[in-house]
Amino acid sequence: MTSSNEATWLTQEAHDRLRDELIYLLETARKDIARKIQEAREEGDLKENGGYHAAKEEQGKIEARIARLESLLASAEVGEAPEADGEVRQGMIVKISLRGNEMEFLLGSAEIAEGTDIEVYSPDSPLGSAILGAKVGDKTTFFAPNGREMEVEILSVRHFEG
Repeated sequence: MTSSNEATWLTQEAHDRLRDELIYLLETARKDIARKIQEAREEGDLKENGGYHAAKEEQGKIEARIARLESLLASAEVGEAPEADGEVRQGMIVKISLRGNEMEFLLGSAEIAEGTDIEVYSPDSPLGSAILGAKVGDKTTFFAPNGREMEVEILSVRHFEG
């Protein structure tokens, strides 16, 4: 099972894109929102100043994204997706059978698959942590968010072509 202390696998492209986003947020977006907040303060009464409240909300979103990116990049393992050897690992496309339905997804961080249409499951999710380390043909169970125990079978594992 992964934890927030373990590395998150990223392609070089995803790492560079996230690094560029972080630089933009730190160098441009922060300054822009600080200016908007200051301009709104100068308008007077803050209790009824919609522009001020909207800017503060936007500032919170920017700061949360900065924190997420800093954490993700600090613990990122950058490189090519591991070669498929039948074991479920981060950065792999996994095909499973769940309640008689087949589904395929990338096991990893949503940032890896940005710009693609593949569904992504975190290794920290109930399903992700249940299958991490499993091999093709293995069956395992996990508890869904609704509390139901679900059985999942690993059908195939393949290399992600980000």
